[in-house]
Amino acid sequence: MTQEIIKKADQVIAKTYNRFPIVIVKGKGCKLWDTQGKKYTDFVAGIAVCNLGHAHPGVSKALSRQADTLFHVSNLYYTIPQIELASWLTEKSFADRVFFCNSGAEANEAAIKLARIYFKEKGENGRYRIISMEHSFHGRTMATLSATGQEKIKKGFEPVLEGFDYVPFNDIGALLSKIGPSTCAVLIEPIQGEGGVCCPDQGYLKAVRQACDQTGTLLIFDEIQTGIGRTGKLFAYEHFDMEPDIMTLAKALANGLPIGAMLAREEVADAFGPGSHASTFGGTPVVTAASLEVVRVLSEENIIDHCKKIGAYFKEKLSWLKDRHEMIEDVRGMGLLLGMKLNIEGDKIVTSCMEKGFLINCIQGNILRFIPPLIIEKKEIDALVVCLDEVLN
Repeated sequence: MTQEIIKKADQVIAKTYNRFPIVIVKGKGCKLWDTQGKKYTDFVAGIAVCNLGHAHPGVSKALSRQADTLFHVSNLYYTIPQIELASWLTEKSFADRVFFCNSGAEANEAAIKLARIYFKEKGENGRYRIISMEHSFHGRTMATLSATGQEKIKKGFEPVLEGFDYVPFNDIGALLSKIGPSTCAVLIEPIQGEGGVCCPDQGYLKAVRQACDQTGTLLIFDEIQTGIGRTGKLFAYEHFDMEPDIMTLAKALANGLPIGAMLAREEVADAFGPGSHASTFGGTPVVTAASLEVVRVLSEENIIDHCKKIGAYFKEKLSWLKDRHEMIEDVRGMGLLLGMKLNIEGDKIVTSCMEKGFLINCIQGNILRFIPPLIIEKKEIDALVVCLDEVLN
């Protein structure tokens, strides 16, 4: 049956993914099952999306309740779940206003547009360029792939949009040399996820904030992968004793339902007036109701504190593996956004782990990324470590 399903999919679905030859049909907590009944422990979580695990009962109930009441009316009208979610996000962050959309790429598009129109509204028409980091990832739309600092993402889609510059991550000197009178914003991931789980050096992000302050440049944090508890804080910027002007969220905000959000300070957000930006499905009642349950659980059930503690345990176990295997060059990350750099290709490691019942992820060819649900427990981590030890041998 599985091969028939895969054959059908390959006939009708666009060939934009290299999919693994399994068909997932069920999920519960940190476990997934395929059509053959095989069980997997999930250390991918829908690519850092299902922070509360699969089929979370509270989220399912919130979704069902709202679906029985109101699906969609568009943003021509106010809806209560959207207002409540925006209120929660602004109360918990630096921001004063929220724009809702459907994905991380759309949130970054909104941030790019807001940064440009902010200076246009101030009469500074020449300030439109945005600096982003080499090896960054900001999305697959034309604007966000143009902002992305990876040539492989842009290949075949040239010419990319004009107005983006790139500097190395963790190099404040390079950033200072690039900021000029035409720069409107710096767009940066506090931890580069797709770029290899690259963490900032001590003091780097505060220096970026200072450089933006000195030049009147806006600072945009792409927290699509790092936000909503993934690093052991609600937002990753909280680790670094500084705040951005604009922040983008998506992925884990609704635990698997499509949502994106761009948050901004009042002065900056004020540049978006009626008609300047929009999203038909942005912040629908069903999705925001589910998201409200996600943030309630995060707040009331100590999920983020668990992430911090279990993430430190997981990192310690990966470091133990590093001491045992010469092919492991580095272990890095924060919370439950962890990476293990190899001196060999990582694809076969991923496949071998999958065959043994563990789903992990490889990025940049040789970096194993571990982004499980934040509810993962020690016994599941221990089992994966045993598996990795066997596979690496």
